[in-house]
Amino acid sequence: MSSTYFEKSGPANTGQTLALAQKRAAELGIKNIIVATTSGATALEAGRLFTGCNLVAVTHSAGFSAKDVQELLPEHRWELEKLGVKALTCQHALGGVNRAVRRKMNTYQLDEIIAYTLRTMGQGFKVCLEIALMAADAGLVSVKNEIISIGGSGSGADTAVVLTPANAQDFFDLKVHEVICKPRNI
Repeated sequence: MSSTYFEKSGPANTGQTLALAQKRAAELGIKNIIVATTSGATALEAGRLFTGCNLVAVTHSAGFSAKDVQELLPEHRWELEKLGVKALTCQHALGGVNRAVRRKMNTYQLDEIIAYTLRTMGQGFKVCLEIALMAADAGLVSVKNEIISIGGSGSGADTAVVLTPANAQDFFDLKVHEVICKPRNI
């Protein structure tokens, strides 16, 4: 198995990222797929591609972009439900209450230090690991089986990895087995 490296990060890589992830899922017999989505557009594209799989779309938490705002568009949520895609909206595993401490007291907390460290492999890589923690904590994927996690850098998808998820309190049990694709220049 070889990895694909995109010259730049961003949504232009979405189609190829999803196709590469689908191909690798078929090769490995993986049926549990998670994908980060903001408006729901990337999850819809994945939902049309990953038929017969347990597909989980992990959204931003409500209030992420502004107070009381949910960025997942209602019409996209409805379409995802029709496709059998599960939508997960919850506190971010590497944000949340600790982010409030940073904002109020101007000091970083451990979860944000971990997030910055993971970003050395790219924003999408950090997202892939974070949504795996969130989906495991919600009980939507097992921590006993490999899954494919798909994330991006702002919008769309540009990173896909094969990993065994963990619950957030067992973060160091999470194992990345393969990088399917990611941006080279981050």
